Amino acid sequence: MSDTTTLKATAAGSGASATERFLTDKTGASGSRTDAARVNTLATALITAVHDVIRSHQVTYEEYNALKSWLISVGQDGEWPLFLDVWIEHVVEEVVTAARQGSKGTIEGPYYVPGAPALPSVSSLPMRDTEAGTPLLFQGQVTGVDGEPLAGALLEMWQADDDGLYAQFAPGIPEWNLRGSIVTDDDGRFAVTTIQPAPYQIPTDGSCGRLIAAADWHPWRPAHLHLRVSAHGHEPLTTQLYFTGGAHLQDDVASAVKPELVLDPRSNGTGACEVTYDFVLDPNS
Repeated sequence: MSDTTTLKATAAGSGASATERFLTDKTGASGSRTDAARVNTLATALITAVHDVIRSHQVTYEEYNALKSWLISVGQDGEWPLFLDVWIEHVVEEVVTAARQGSKGTIEGPYYVPGAPALPSVSSLPMRDTEAGTPLLFQGQVTGVDGEPLAGALLEMWQADDDGLYAQFAPGIPEWNLRGSIVTDDDGRFAVTTIQPAPYQIPTDGSCGRLIAAADWHPWRPAHLHLRVSAHGHEPLTTQLYFTGGAHLQDDVASAVKPELVLDPRSNGTGACEVTYDFVLDPNS
């Protein structure tokens, strides 16, 4: 890992950025309405599940007040996006995509930012002249489930750097570093030069970190590339791609790893690695 980056992401900084992005960018984050019957069903089930935990584990007032204090601090720290994306989102993704026939997806996480620079099918992600890390050529093709290439498909790609830090969520990193929007060629193909990212810890100096410490968990995520793949007439795919042999593949704090999402890059003899991975998109239902 690079020893040139000394500024680190804090829970407060990352949490504030993630919360602001969510409220600004997510459709339905503010003002949308859900059917009252559906709200009643879900809210009642959730509250009942909490009641069951209290009864089955004989929760004390001391424990209840500790929980109340912690829940308040999660909001004050701006860490609800982090908490929900790390410990809850993978089950939502599993349910929502259960019928998908094409490529596997996984969680988006809190670090997506729309509007990354548009790039041609053969390109390099924006990066610093001195970007640390092993160069990686990531290439492949986007098709439909019928095998037809999807020309002009969009791959939004983002990742952590060799220090495990994300642009726009950690200080001292150029705005669009290791973020780009790649458009496939007439055959649905792409070839992107980047670097292999590093494993990283989710921020531990806030409320989520206090939960991790209290439960004696670890805060690590395996190294991964983030992608959102979309094409006209097809369901968008959100996924993360990991690396064979990487640390924490078996105990990802976010429980987001699937066997189908693990890459096996090979050296090309020049000090760089390359890997081919194809995306298959389902048609819109």
